[in-house]
Amino acid sequence: MDRTELRKLAWLGAAATVPLVITATANAYLFELPVVIAFLVSAMQSAALPLALTRPWPATLLQFAAIGLCARFLPAYGEMWPLPVPLMILLIAHIGLVGLRSRWPVALSVWVAAALFSTGTALFGPGGQEEYTLATLGVYLTNSAFALLGALLWGQRTRVSRQLAEVRRDFAAEHAQRMIVEERSRIARELHDVVAHGMSVVHMQATSAPYRIKGLNVETVTEFKQIAAGTRSTMHEMRQLLAVLRDETADVPVRPASGLGDLGELAESARRGGVPVQMEISAALDASKIPDALGLVAYRIVQESLSNVIRHAPGAATRVTVTVGGGELLVEVANEEAPARAGAPPPVDAGERTGHGLAGMRERARLAGGTLTAGPLSTGGFRVAATLPLPSPVPRQEDGL
Repeated sequence: MDRTELRKLAWLGAAATVPLVITATANAYLFELPVVIAFLVSAMQSAALPLALTRPWPATLLQFAAIGLCARFLPAYGEMWPLPVPLMILLIAHIGLVGLRSRWPVALSVWVAAALFSTGTALFGPGGQEEYTLATLGVYLTNSAFALLGALLWGQRTRVSRQLAEVRRDFAAEHAQRMIVEERSRIARELHDVVAHGMSVVHMQATSAPYRIKGLNVETVTEFKQIAAGTRSTMHEMRQLLAVLRDETADVPVRPASGLGDLGELAESARRGGVPVQMEISAALDASKIPDALGLVAYRIVQESLSNVIRHAPGAATRVTVTVGGGELLVEVANEEAPARAGAPPPVDAGERTGHGLAGMRERARLAGGTLTAGPLSTGGFRVAATLPLPSPVPRQEDGL
């Protein structure tokens, strides 16, 4: 039994002890019940009160036993026979508790049963048809009816309030979901109208350049074709992203995710962008044994790092190292300081270092269970290093180039 249940039992015990002491004293000294009988009557009624919250009919039978015991030993005279004030108060409280916690048919049945039992006890007891007996019954029936009605109304109010709260929660959740869908649609529209449009323009210019510009050499034409191919690939991925943003349940056909096996192509793309990249991959690394999700994380980290070099340090010599050791995949991208060249164009993001790319790489590494560090080198370059845990042991061999 946990602390919560013990605390509830303690409160119920305290709540039953208070009326037990008060009503037993009043029954004994005000209504001349024998002390033992007064204690038994009050004990049965007090025990019935918390029981009424969960077991209304057993609690009602306990109340009936208390009424019968009281009527048997209560002197057949006085103005409150056979329901002295303490007994009547606890019986009315019992009716109210049943009305609060039970459905109205059960509560009404309990009230009718209590009314019939009390009336039968009064009419066929020693008090008979005395006026004070009928007056006592009238007081009990009136007050218990009001108590039942108030309890039913309050219980109905509580249930309605609970239902309204549930409706509000459902509405809030639906509203939040709708806002998410609307935001996703807005982002999709922005991507389509701005990024996709810009990529389409680049693709059109790169494709049409050999026909619009006369006298291009073979290297330049090849470069334009590579630019066109890169934009087509980017637009293909953009369309898939837009489809997911517009409908997250859509079954979007996607090509296999990039991984460690695509790093060579990625390095070649960076070289075409003017960055001399040296790729060093451990001979102990078998890309086919690396999980696709982990391979994608490593690929995106290298991709973003090379993109940063192109944007912030164009032309800087860069070394990409991927090794395996200690059950971890180690990825490092380090570049030297950008060479000073007369007439060289400024960095793409000059003056706009927002740090979103580094934050994204750190988040990818964290979701994969690893860590990522990034910072400038003493020689003037920049280094990004990620440590990604492998889900299963990879056979360790001597590293090679």
